[in-house]
Amino acid sequence: MASAVEELQKDLEEVKVLLEKATRKRVRDVLTAEKSKVETEIKNKMQQKSQRKADALDSEKPAAVVAPVVTGYTVKISNYGWDQSEKFVKIYVTLAGVHNVPTENVQVHFTERSFDLLVKNVNGKNYSMIVNNLLKPISVEGSSKKVKTDTVIVLCRKKAEGTRWDYLTQVEKECKDKEKPSYDTETDPSEGLMNVLKKIYEDGDDDMKRTINKAWVQSREKQAKGDTEF
Repeated sequence: MASAVEELQKDLEEVKVLLEKATRKRVRDVLTAEKSKVETEIKNKMQQKSQRKADALDSEKPAAVVAPVVTGYTVKISNYGWDQSEKFVKIYVTLAGVHNVPTENVQVHFTERSFDLLVKNVNGKNYSMIVNNLLKPISVEGSSKKVKTDTVIVLCRKKAEGTRWDYLTQVEKECKDKEKPSYDTETDPSEGLMNVLKKIYEDGDDDMKRTINKAWVQSREKQAKGDTEF
């Protein structure tokens, strides 16, 4: 059975034939109008057919996976402890009641130099901890988490087993390095000593400051006496 579009195509062909044979202006005008009408109907039918195909394809697509909604407000974790073994760097996060939430509520995403901890719906709150720029690379596949009573343990597997981490992150290391007094061999050694004494004086209590002041005066007196004897 011919479709509606096929029937309209046949009508259009016949109208075109009649239009070629027509000689009277009035007849040609009527046929031209009919030709435009049939062409418009064919165009509309084709668009409807294409739309039905698109709708059919959309209905066959699997439903989009909707990520679970994180309810409540999120608290940034800033207090934690850490230690290490030959194979792991272990970060300890204390969260009261965390052992009572479903396992899937405790999520950790690892990269070679970072981890992102998200704990959802612990007593109506979510907790987040992001640590970037770990001191050394870790094994993503070998890293994991453990949930103990009121505690989450993030286990970062060292990529180089047996190496010691003096700091958890590169940022901590750089901050500590800046605090260390610099000893430049190309400068006057006494200048380095003065920098150390200056820092001790600034950080010291009143007794320490009096002791340094007394030592400084005695040093200047000795230096002045030596210059006089010379």
